[in-house]
Amino acid sequence: QVQLVESGGGLVQPGGSLRLSCAASGSIFSFTSVGWYRQAPGKQRELVAAITRGGSPVYADSMKGRFTISRDNAKNTVLLQMNSLKPEDTAVYYCNARTRSTDNWGQGTQVTVSS
Repeated sequence: QVQLVESGGGLVQPGGSLRLSCAASGSIFSFTSVGWYRQAPGKQRELVAAITRGGSPVYADSMKGRFTISRDNAKNTVLLQMNSLKPEDTAVYYCNARTRSTDNWGQGTQVTVSS
């Protein structure tokens, strides 16, 4: 059973920054991709950013230039650096790790952008 543990959420003012971290219970190279999704109240879960096993990042259009996804292979950790945060970035952020046959999720971490 894959375990994904997120951390780093919290309250930040508009224009501020946060860094989310997701620690996987196994090697992140065992996944075809790892990434972050988010879900705001009353909205569907949406992709924020993902990174493939080969290291290629994918971003949702609204996050390009503001968010950066990376991984620490030695620590089996996926990081999401979020800059220039906006109130509309407020959501629960979920870590995701995919294999060919499984879709694994963390418990989520709340990010609130408000003055």
